Amino acid sequence: MAAAGRKVSAASARSHTRNKMSKRPSSSSSPAILKNLSAILLVGLAAWTYRSIQPPPPKICGSPEGPPVTASRIKLKDGRHLAYLESGVPKEKANYKIIYVHGFYSCRHDTLPISQQVLEELGIYLVSFDRAGYGESDPDEKKTEKSTPLDIEELADQLGFGSKFYVIGFSMGGEVIWGCLKYIPHRLAGAALLAPVANVSKAAWDEQLLPDQWAVRVAHHLPWLTYWWNTQKWFPASSVIAVRPELFSPGDLKVLSKFISRPHYQDQILQQGEYNSLHRDMMVGFGHWEFDPTDLENPFPNGEGSVHLWHGAEDRIVSVITSRYLSQKLPWVRYHELQDAGHMFPLADGMADSMVQSLLLGDDK
Repeated sequence: MAAAGRKVSAASARSHTRNKMSKRPSSSSSPAILKNLSAILLVGLAAWTYRSIQPPPPKICGSPEGPPVTASRIKLKDGRHLAYLESGVPKEKANYKIIYVHGFYSCRHDTLPISQQVLEELGIYLVSFDRAGYGESDPDEKKTEKSTPLDIEELADQLGFGSKFYVIGFSMGGEVIWGCLKYIPHRLAGAALLAPVANVSKAAWDEQLLPDQWAVRVAHHLPWLTYWWNTQKWFPASSVIAVRPELFSPGDLKVLSKFISRPHYQDQILQQGEYNSLHRDMMVGFGHWEFDPTDLENPFPNGEGSVHLWHGAEDRIVSVITSRYLSQKLPWVRYHELQDAGHMFPLADGMADSMVQSLLLGDDK
């Protein structure tokens, strides 16, 4: 009996030991759990990152949820609409037809301020338009340095400009004029670039404020991060988007009030979203162009027209270094450097009249 009792006790002890061991977590299951948790965290982080870098959809003018259409517009071949504004003398009586290309953070209303007297005396028909994504022009998801010059050509054709016309562009609009000289030179009677952007000179980028150097690097090397970079709060975004006061020279401050006192259309400029206007501007203006402006050929080898480049020596937004460099590489460009002038010099009293007369009549007029 005693032996049997010991056997039962031993069996009971072994069973109790097995039960205790079965309750312990398996050491081999811990790494698997950690791997699963890590995978879940990585997927969650990737999803959050993807959402944070994606721009919101544009608010298309005329769509059920978008702003109303108030401007004159044409419909382009690809289905987009381009809004425009006419000024000057009637088209049928014009001696000169000019298309003006606005700059960053602007729209068709920010046209070149040529005096009514000069418009009438010279017989100028002037058209400005909203570049893609600005104002009431539809965004262009495929926008490149070539697309806006082709938009200009189509605008001229639909408005009946004839075989040749003049183009003038300011700042980011000046970048478009480089594209016009490349892609539609046969349609030009003359061209003027006012403080134009052109991503050809590293020295010019080094002259920029540090936040702008970083913003340009992102737009150039990582364009898919442009929206996130300029909307996140950890690092300083582009100074131009933030409109930092240090961007403006003393000369700019004298004329800046003309630029910012635009209450009747201020809200229209970015109404379709910053991504399809400001951010796409940066992605194109500072991206990888398929041509180098220094390789452009003179569109007027026989002197039947001219190309002018104006730049302020005190420009803090678009460095004058770039224009100096390009004027040396392109001797057929008539270069005008304005001392004591900043970026906003086209708005100075009488400046627009002087530039348009020089373009249309020659520098000796």
